Amino acid sequence: MASSAAAARRLLLLRHRHGHLLPKRHFSSSSAADGLDDGGGGGRVKIFDRDLKRRHRDRAAWAMRETDGLVDAVAENLLDRLEDCRKAFPSALCLGGSAGAVRRLLRGRGGIERLIMMDMSADMVKKWRESENSSGDEPETHFVVGDEEFLPIKESSQDLIISCLGLHWTNDLPGAMIQCRLALQPDGLFLAAILGGETLKSVAGNLLTRAGFTLPGVDVDQYTVKYNNAFELVEHLRAMGETNALFQRNPVLKRDTALATAAIYQSMFGLEDGSIPATFQVIYMTGWREHPSQQKAKRRGSAAISFSDIQKQFGPSEN
Repeated sequence: MASSAAAARRLLLLRHRHGHLLPKRHFSSSSAADGLDDGGGGGRVKIFDRDLKRRHRDRAAWAMRETDGLVDAVAENLLDRLEDCRKAFPSALCLGGSAGAVRRLLRGRGGIERLIMMDMSADMVKKWRESENSSGDEPETHFVVGDEEFLPIKESSQDLIISCLGLHWTNDLPGAMIQCRLALQPDGLFLAAILGGETLKSVAGNLLTRAGFTLPGVDVDQYTVKYNNAFELVEHLRAMGETNALFQRNPVLKRDTALATAAIYQSMFGLEDGSIPATFQVIYMTGWREHPSQQKAKRRGSAAISFSDIQKQFGPSEN
């Protein structure tokens, strides 16, 4: 998210059945006081409170809009990448975030026959289960409650994994991406869209490589949404499940402080018509699980013609 949406975040800081599923796992909860693993995690520091994020997702399940221009635009952009693929993906896993929009907008793309919809929120999964897809060509769909940080999916079981606006809330993004790669079959495709800033944009390609994906691809889009006031922006973030889940946060927001902060936000970013814009930066990532059929870079020194031969034929380059 770019500067104006980041300012909104600061405002918030103030205040089964399926053969591919693994048996249910049990995980120890971490301490909200210090953000450390209780056991087995080697004391790894956690930035995000996943239990709080689950509660945000519970609330978003009932607050989300039937259609959302921002969410739908991101989902469409992500799914467009399937149209560039010549192969079909019979089995697919859709993770958290805006998975509901992905399911609604799929419209037969990717040749998906079996779809697993997974979210850490039982309320969100229930909402998806009760929602009807009016496209008429919905694949066989299964619904699972699961956490992206502990992916309950068997290795090499999926042809496609899609994550639309969800993975940026994981404490170990490379680890979550590695689990996604392992859940893919060879030559399986990973598609993800995450909210981020310039820092994450510059390392996204390295994240894909570090997670072991081949043929990595990264591109960035910005979306600007206008709101009547700062509180409308906050309500939209809540409906998206995008409110603050940092361990180090102030849980109390006094009314006077909220009003003052909203007024400052309005004065800094307000437009002449009285509305305020928020710019969301979305990073799109594409990666494949390795397969012998995939195109590979040529071995260094294997070129059949030298650069000096090219210069002789076409002449020296002009400065």
